[in-house]
Amino acid sequence: MEIKVGIQHVNREVVLEVNESSADIEKAVSKALEATDPKLAVLSLTDEHGRKVLIPSDKIAYIDIGEENGRRVGFGAV
Repeated sequence: MEIKVGIQHVNREVVLEVNESSADIEKAVSKALEATDPKLAVLSLTDEHGRKVLIPSDKIAYIDIGEENGRRVGFGAV
């Protein structure tokens, strides 16, 4: 699934392909945004290659959660 994270005062969004469900992503985002001290709250996401992205929750502008079962395009798509 594709996740897009917009960051305040940054022209480009962070785009990740993750293996987690949309419910898991929503829980992680909610936990980061509900932290008592926004300066210490961090959204942690891991992409499908194992790379971890850490985003301070007070800098998040928006999050776009894509389809869980997106259609594949190209040869060999089932």
